[in-house]
Amino acid sequence: MITTVVIMIIGNNLARAFGLMGSMAIIRFRMAIKDTQDIVFIFLSLAIGMAAGVGMYQVSIASTLFIGTAILLLSKSRYASPHKREYLLQFQFASDNNEDAPYIAIFKKYCKTFKLVNIKSIGETDIMVLSYYIKLKKKELGKEFIREIGHIEGVSNINFFFDEE
Repeated sequence: MITTVVIMIIGNNLARAFGLMGSMAIIRFRMAIKDTQDIVFIFLSLAIGMAAGVGMYQVSIASTLFIGTAILLLSKSRYASPHKREYLLQFQFASDNNEDAPYIAIFKKYCKTFKLVNIKSIGETDIMVLSYYIKLKKKELGKEFIREIGHIEGVSNINFFFDEE
């Protein structure tokens, strides 16, 4: 649907085509877009803005209403955004020895999957900031999981990020 609007706006005008490409390039390189829905909304807003900018107000209004309604219906039906239990867990860990990390056993107990995505050392100390993507076995176990992680010696500053409605 959005592509149809863009093709209607561009028509046979080469300047509009290059303008759209340039705008997308600037937007794409200025921010890290990780979700496909984000790029869809950016492309939609760019198309609507171009339509209004070139004087195609009917196309702009009609596409806003039609595509907006489609997005609303898809989001309410949970078709466009399936329910996920993927979270970002970030914490500081001070390790004095080379043994296996004690928090891994707790990860195995509460998580379906876990993946280390970032390690950052703090200064010249043995303290590291670890970031994991985790999928909980059950959503309700989140508080208990964090509580157990917090009781491990050397673990501090726990941050648990999630994106749910």
